[in-house]
Amino acid sequence: MQSSPSMDRRLLLKAGGAIGLAAAAAPLLPAQAQAAPARPRTTVTDLGVAIEQFALMSGLLVGDTVYIGSRNMTPTRVIAFHLPTRKVVHRTELGTGHSVQALAADPTGRYLYAGILTKGDEGGPNLFRWDLTTPDRPAVGVGRTEDRDIRELAVAPDGTVYAVGGIPGKAPALWMYDPAAGAMSRLGVPDAGATLARAVAATDTTVFFGAGSTLGGGTSKASLFAYDRAAGTFTDVTPPEMAADPSVRELAVDGDRLIVTSAGSTEPAKLAVMDLADLSSYTVTPTRGTVAKNLAVHGDTIYFAGESGLYCYARSTHVVAPVEHDAGSLGEIWGVDHADGTLVVTSGYGIVVEVDPSAGTSVVTELGRAGAPVSPQTTMGVAADRRYAYVGGNNVIARHDLRTGTVVNLRAPGEAKDAEVLNGVLYTGQYNAQGIWAHDPAEDEQPRQVADFPSEQNRPLDTCYDPVNRLLLVAVQSDTEGGGSLWTYSPRKGTKAAYVNPIDDVQLVRAVTTRHGVAYLGGDNGAAQGPRGTVVAFEPAAGRELWRVDLPMTTGVAALAVLGRYLYALARKGGFVVVDLKARRVVHTADHRSICPGFSAMVTSRGAVYGVSDTTLFRFHPETFAVRTVVAGIDGAWYSGPHVNADSRGRLYTMRGDHLVRVDDRQAD
Repeated sequence: MQSSPSMDRRLLLKAGGAIGLAAAAAPLLPAQAQAAPARPRTTVTDLGVAIEQFALMSGLLVGDTVYIGSRNMTPTRVIAFHLPTRKVVHRTELGTGHSVQALAADPTGRYLYAGILTKGDEGGPNLFRWDLTTPDRPAVGVGRTEDRDIRELAVAPDGTVYAVGGIPGKAPALWMYDPAAGAMSRLGVPDAGATLARAVAATDTTVFFGAGSTLGGGTSKASLFAYDRAAGTFTDVTPPEMAADPSVRELAVDGDRLIVTSAGSTEPAKLAVMDLADLSSYTVTPTRGTVAKNLAVHGDTIYFAGESGLYCYARSTHVVAPVEHDAGSLGEIWGVDHADGTLVVTSGYGIVVEVDPSAGTSVVTELGRAGAPVSPQTTMGVAADRRYAYVGGNNVIARHDLRTGTVVNLRAPGEAKDAEVLNGVLYTGQYNAQGIWAHDPAEDEQPRQVADFPSEQNRPLDTCYDPVNRLLLVAVQSDTEGGGSLWTYSPRKGTKAAYVNPIDDVQLVRAVTTRHGVAYLGGDNGAAQGPRGTVVAFEPAAGRELWRVDLPMTTGVAALAVLGRYLYALARKGGFVVVDLKARRVVHTADHRSICPGFSAMVTSRGAVYGVSDTTLFRFHPETFAVRTVVAGIDGAWYSGPHVNADSRGRLYTMRGDHLVRVDDRQAD
């Protein structure tokens, strides 16, 4: 297990167990009848930083040093991990964006280029350069693409830098940075229908641009273009065998060959080797998973990462096989390099693994212990019982011991989007295409997968427990195929089911809640056009629809909750609807965008429905449906939308800033 720096931290309890108070104590009675101060109606207990680790999203070997870009941390940074000493020897802060996905070095090895991801246009550079001959000097911003996010970089043999990425709702362009002129220029949009570009490679004469997306709804399919540097023109060179795949995932130039990999969906990802002199001459080989990325070449062998490990491809035999090693799970891999017979793997677990593929041995180094800066990370799903609270992050689930204050980082590949604790066992919906994972703190050292589902049903969004049917229910989005699904899992029997497109083939299942053995599924749509806002009453044990209603909302369902005969539905950007489940009609609407500007989550606790947004924790009156602020300015540091959950005593758990908090609301108005 990896422990965070907050391990053995004792909770600081004061004012009756609360650090912060959302409501002041009632005034004292007159002196002749003075009583003890009344207990505050709402107490907020700070449980410390939710997740602390060095989270990463890229890795690149330059010489004898691995340069690693951070993920969902503030500020963004790049660290230098020296392989001979296995120590972090340098770092630089970029200061903008939230993650560093793209790294590339110039042919001399002097300059390292880094591209960042941002939540919105910050107005400054998103391309940085670090002079590795003077690593104590910070990296400097050298360029800006109007596409906001830089997903991949390539440096041509002459030192020219090429960048690709994207911004929602806009076709991505190919960008060029000329280091001699110090200028960034836009070279054009190769594919007007593309929704994202994540692959680029360059030679003296040609730049290769790979597009397509597995992120979000309404995405394009794989496309590959060759850009003639002299003529300034694009040519579509997509292998037909890859055209139906969601995206071109990785590109690399090796001698006289171009190596191309895709991300798969209903079919495995593919690996193509193309002749640079004649791009119509190529081979295409299916791999063993839904993604193939992070290419490293040594002789006849191409090494790459899949979603569940490390693989190799022999060009002479066209055979794909796993790389054997003794390091255990590598989690989500963000870098694979080859040096002197050793594979250097940068893992989202916050580790660097040196693998000897011939011997099957490995050396694992935890970056936090090697000197990487460990700091708070933005978070995802939250769940709790009387003993433990859990917070999901990137390749980690932080377990908070509510008795001792000890925090332990558990390893789980991908992202725990939402979670429930049932009879002391944690169950999570894991993105990307990781199914349901479980962790029993009494028996398990680490979480383990207990159910898998069709790989295209890849993005869990919401979870709840159906006590009548004894089923865990998970609302799911299919990024690559559109629509979504409802997963069910029986913790008692270990059985599972997936009901694909229970709303329609366009609407994903954004939210799920349950009452008397009936699940209520809330629809949304990742594309700009199309239906959204449908609620389906669904019998999860039989897998059949009972009835449906289209809600009067234009932005789609963000969250659902049930109290008594009423179904509460929050839309994105604050639209609020209440449905009478017996009459099957809308009985109340309101606009709460002032406290709910984006996504939200809801939970039923102590006879009331609570909601949380990016800014506010609030509560609805069970009879009038009026909203009341419980904690203003809660401003949780969420990665993919806010969450709130309750323990068996009805206490709420959510985020305030980057800290996990417990809210005890007595509901006295």
